[in-house]
Amino acid sequence: MTATERFFCADAARIRGDSIAGTAPHGSVWVLIEYRGGWPPNGFDGLDLDPATKARVFSAAQAVRARVLLVRRHGRRRTEGPGRWAVLRHENSGAHRQQWGTWSGDEDLAQIVGALDAPGELGCPPVVLVCTHGQHDTCCAVRGRPVGRALSERWPDVVWECTHVGGDRFAANVVVVPDGVYYGGLDAPSSVTAVEEHLADRIHAEHLRGYTDLFPPQQAALAAVLERFGPAGRHDYVIAATSRINNHRWLIRVIGRPPSSRAFDVEVRAHRTAPYQLTCRGPATSSAVVHRVVSIRTG
Repeated sequence: MTATERFFCADAARIRGDSIAGTAPHGSVWVLIEYRGGWPPNGFDGLDLDPATKARVFSAAQAVRARVLLVRRHGRRRTEGPGRWAVLRHENSGAHRQQWGTWSGDEDLAQIVGALDAPGELGCPPVVLVCTHGQHDTCCAVRGRPVGRALSERWPDVVWECTHVGGDRFAANVVVVPDGVYYGGLDAPSSVTAVEEHLADRIHAEHLRGYTDLFPPQQAALAAVLERFGPAGRHDYVIAATSRINNHRWLIRVIGRPPSSRAFDVEVRAHRTAPYQLTCRGPATSSAVVHRVVSIRTG
């Protein structure tokens, strides 16, 4: 690359062939705050809000390891009235719960603290988040905004653009919450297909970064099962056992729920890549941990 050429981390990742499976950040609770103005590079942390309210929200979210994301409709579409906030939760049982509210003044955001302790409602439709946080990483805007436009045109009521979700080099990134499913490497056509299939409870291995209630080796194992045996519903497979053989090898047992009840023993190995510049704004190179499946045996 010459001095006049601009570096794009997502382009570089595709040229290298970076592995996408097993790269979803762990978590099961999300806090969404609609913010129609410009997003600071560090998202919620960078907003000029009442310090006491901001500290309360941050502390409550941190206590349950919730991820706080700023959201807005595509193109900063102007809407009347107050902004919205939400707490979305994926439970171990597979149940999804949501609680929504509105805010006009900073102090209204204190409602989020109570919502993080409340059970929330069952039966709400999932929320589709598209990372378009250009102030954090250029590729998130360049690749994310066309995806946000395409998905918003198809599902205007459930799609939101959002701040940084992790994995800039896999832009465009889409997260379905509170399902807790990450997709990456998307463009406008593939994003519509992925979300359409997801909403029909058919999750494909292609573009799947992982499920956020699983850890990276487990995510990679499940993605390999989906790749080999075809798409499945969000809860059609469970991780029955995870055995760590050594520091870089795992044996993971994946079992299908009835009526299939198929079982697979998946061996996953991890290794570190050579140092690369992994983000557009990253000043230094760093390596990434890659989880690869080396065998799948029917149990």
